[in-house]
Amino acid sequence: MKHFDAIVVGAGPTGLACGIELGRRGVNTLLIEKGCVVNSLYHYPTNMVFFTTPELLEIGDIPMTSLNEKPGRTEALKYYRRVADHYKLNIHQYETVLGIHGDDGGFIVPTEDAKGCRHEYKAKKIVLATGYYDVPNRLNVPGEDSAKVVHYYKEAHPYYNHDVAVIGAKNSAAIAALELYWTGARVTLIHRGAGISDSVKYWIKPNIENRIKNGEIKGYFHSHVTEIGPDSIVVSTPDRLVTLKNDFVFAMTGYRPDLKFLGDLGITLQPDTLRPCTNPETLESERPGIFLAGVIVAGMHTNEIFIENGRFHGKLIADAIAQQTG
Repeated sequence: MKHFDAIVVGAGPTGLACGIELGRRGVNTLLIEKGCVVNSLYHYPTNMVFFTTPELLEIGDIPMTSLNEKPGRTEALKYYRRVADHYKLNIHQYETVLGIHGDDGGFIVPTEDAKGCRHEYKAKKIVLATGYYDVPNRLNVPGEDSAKVVHYYKEAHPYYNHDVAVIGAKNSAAIAALELYWTGARVTLIHRGAGISDSVKYWIKPNIENRIKNGEIKGYFHSHVTEIGPDSIVVSTPDRLVTLKNDFVFAMTGYRPDLKFLGDLGITLQPDTLRPCTNPETLESERPGIFLAGVIVAGMHTNEIFIENGRFHGKLIADAIAQQTG
């Protein structure tokens, strides 16, 4: 069994930042990621552009450059690979943490890799930086588990000349609907609310609204899907139930942290917000020796923590761990 001072679960931007800061303090650290490095960013739409400047995505004092004012997904992936290489971070990709046993100073972490092989590690401290992109919010309707239902939109080309429904009205839904329309899909957008969300990026909102106004994209508001069939969907509208021809459904209904995983580890969640209870100065949870970093600190309020501010959690946590293990 290999021993480490700290294990970081998750190798997204926040997990990488934690690994960097721990390494700077001489803490022997292993990062374990169930997907690829910055897995959530990899699953972003292929042509996505960040609504931020490169400087706000930087970690480890490594400058990020971009061809344009705002970086794209491909530039971000290249940047974080470069950071991981620069700091020679010890990252196990495609390895899933099965649980965390033991106590502060002597945690046991069993895992399973992509080949089905089991591993076990020992660590004095644990940092959970698991993000929130792995658990999509479900529609809870018949047919949702069909292969035609997509929770992660990547690109539009495969859906050319198909009837598609996009559920939601925030950024991801608006971008998906527009790209699918531009690529030749017949697009219907369905949303429980009154219209496109005011949080949609300012250069996208009028575009999607004009497409709907002109009838190029069909919009159903104050509406929701009640059933998903092999070649159709049923939509409850303010007037009646409507059956629409359909080949694919894009459920752009958001994501949430894996709060069950936290609960299984004995980490207390506040009942109203589902925020984990943490020490604000160190981000240590109520289970001694387990620290939380990034968006999972916010519970269900995932819009409060992004890469831009989650990246600073690493310094708080690394200072605390270095002091406790030094």
